[in-house]
Amino acid sequence: MSLRILICGGTFDKEYDELSGKLFFRNSHVSEMLKLGRSKLKVKLEKVFMIDSLEMTSAHRKQLLKKCINCKEDRIVITHGTDTMVESAKVIGQAQLNKTIVFTGAMVPYKFVSSDGLFNLGASLAFAQTLKPGVYVAMNGRYFRYDHVLKDKNKGVFKSI
Repeated sequence: MSLRILICGGTFDKEYDELSGKLFFRNSHVSEMLKLGRSKLKVKLEKVFMIDSLEMTSAHRKQLLKKCINCKEDRIVITHGTDTMVESAKVIGQAQLNKTIVFTGAMVPYKFVSSDGLFNLGASLAFAQTLKPGVYVAMNGRYFRYDHVLKDKNKGVFKSI
């Protein structure tokens, strides 16, 4: 089984600038995370863009959809910022592709000790291998259908609706 990971940035890949006190993007951490997690999956990585999801536009979402359509793999994980992950998942879900597509992200950047990113990436890879075709959001060990999930911004978790 071959799987593709489409990298879109988000908190997953942010780093901290000690001088300015701001978060920024340099390179994706996904390859390092797979190595640290000792993953044995055959995975192809593709960087689509490195942006905060609050900066994502409909043009970005169309570009992401096009990547999913043209991807030869039928199992895809998308790393994405959590703030607008559900909106992007809806765009992909409404296209009704015959693929298993799992969105995931992190509430805390991977480079921070308390990050949930490594766990979320591992869970999303497992879900992508086992779930039937459809579009899902995977966070904190749970998965949700794209059209039955929202981010509870007060509690910092995803939940079913």
